Amino acid sequence: MQYRNLGHSALNVSALGLGCMGMSEFYGATDEAESLATIRRALELGVNFLDTADMYGSGANEELVGRALEGRREGVVVATKFGNVRGAAGEFLGINGTPGYVKSACEASLKRLGIETIDLYYQHRVDRNVPIEETVGAMSELVAAGKVRYLGLSEAGANTIRRAHAVHPISALQTEYSLWAREPETGVLPVARELGITFVAYSPLGRGFLSGTYTSAEAMPEGDFRRYMPRFQGENFARNLDLVREVERLATSKGCTPAQIALAWLLSRGPDVVPIPGTKRRTYLEENVAALDVSLAPSDLERLEAVFPHGAAAGTRYPEQSMAALDL
Repeated sequence: MQYRNLGHSALNVSALGLGCMGMSEFYGATDEAESLATIRRALELGVNFLDTADMYGSGANEELVGRALEGRREGVVVATKFGNVRGAAGEFLGINGTPGYVKSACEASLKRLGIETIDLYYQHRVDRNVPIEETVGAMSELVAAGKVRYLGLSEAGANTIRRAHAVHPISALQTEYSLWAREPETGVLPVARELGITFVAYSPLGRGFLSGTYTSAEAMPEGDFRRYMPRFQGENFARNLDLVREVERLATSKGCTPAQIALAWLLSRGPDVVPIPGTKRRTYLEENVAALDVSLAPSDLERLEAVFPHGAAAGTRYPEQSMAALDL
C-alpha cells in the first residue's frame, strides 16, 4: 500500500480510502456480514482510511464501522461527517451548522463509532444560514477538547474554504471528482493546493458508472438512488455510456478493468488527491486496490483527456434539490 500525508495533519492515509456509505443505504440491499468482512479485508490490505457520516443509514453506518473496528482501532484513520440532519423515520430535515448542533452531533458520532476521538471530522454540507466562522469555530473547540483530531469540509466552495481555513487549519476537502466530474480542477482544487489541503475524491468511479457494470438504469437494484440521478436517466445514460466505452477499450489494451483505469487516472492527479471508492463487497475492494499497480502512460492520459474534457458527462451530478445544497 502507498500512503499520503493528509493536509495539515500528522496523519498518513492510504492512497486509496474506503467509502462505507453504500454498506448501509442508497445502493440497494445491504449485507452486514459482507460489509464487515469488506472493512476488515481493507485493513488487511493496508487501507487505513475509512469514510462514513452520521446521515448514512441514519447512524447505522457509523455503528457498522465501529463494530468492524473492534480490536482493530490502532493505525486506522476514521473520518465522519455532520450537518445533514435526518428525522426518526430517516426523512431529510435540512442542513445544520450551528455550534450547538456541531457539538451534539460529534458526541452522537463518537458513541455510535465506539471511539474516543474522531480522526477527521467534516462538515458534510455548508449551512448557508450560519457563518462558516461559527461552525468551524465550534469544530475547533472539539479539537481543543480532544474529541476530534483534524478538520475537513465537504462540497465547500472556494470562498468558504478560505474563510474556514482562517479560523482553524482545514486538513481535507471532500468533493466529488472523477473522469466525468472534473469541476474541481477549475474551482476548489487550486485553492486546496494553495492552502495545503488534501483533496479527498468521493464517487471516483462515477457512482459505479465508470466501472462499466451497468448498461441500463433498469439494471440497477430496486431502491437504488442512482435511478433518480440525472446522469443515469434517459438520453443522458446513453450518452454517458458512450464515454465509458472508451474507458473499457483502454482497459482491455492494458489488461485491467475500467474501474482501475478510472482510479489510476485520479491517482495520477497528484499526491494530494486521495480517492475513496465505495464498495460493500470484498471482490470490488480488491479490484480497486489493484488500481495502484496500473500505470498510465502520457499517451493514455491524452486519450482520456480527449474523451473526458471538462463537462463531458451529460446531466447534473445530483437532482435539482440536492444540487441546490452544494456550496458552488
